[in-house]
Amino acid sequence: MPESFDVSPMICSICVYCGSRPGVTPVYMAAAQALGEGLGARSWRLIYGAGDRGLMGEVSAAAQRSGARTLGVIPQHLIPVEGVQSDLQDLIITETMHERKKVMAMNSDGMVVLPGGAGTLDEFFEILTWAQLGLHAKPIVLANIAGFWDPLVNLLNRVCSEKFAEPSLLKLLTIVPTVQDVFEHLETTLKDK
Repeated sequence: MPESFDVSPMICSICVYCGSRPGVTPVYMAAAQALGEGLGARSWRLIYGAGDRGLMGEVSAAAQRSGARTLGVIPQHLIPVEGVQSDLQDLIITETMHERKKVMAMNSDGMVVLPGGAGTLDEFFEILTWAQLGLHAKPIVLANIAGFWDPLVNLLNRVCSEKFAEPSLLKLLTIVPTVQDVFEHLETTLKDK
């Protein structure tokens, strides 16, 4: 179980969970690029899984091209699998996946979930569970690009309707259809940052 953590006192840092693969629909890579560019345009820091492939690599490359600082966090055993972005300003290599997720969350002011696979789902559910348990109150934004997360949203609604969770679970995240909406929500939520 992680320790409680709160918003850091520095510049706004956004943790992005996303796929280490590009997916088959180009709109996902375009969203990753737009998210990275938006972070740079706002002088926000990107915190992500440090990989140089797929959506993960694209969001980082776009963020760096746009002037954003980046913090990559990767467990040692994933370096050969996901690669490491070669020009990161900050890199933390962890022993385990659990440590990776904790470091990413503790250094973030908010979380954004782009399309991805099992690892992205793992990160999303862990950070959502931490919010449900009161371990953080940071914004979680599910970027439902081209309806990618519709089945997940349906599942979360089913979990609540079947009384496996309180309806308040759904209030712990914000679901938006575009990257522009991601930033509008974060700017409103983190305006005092």
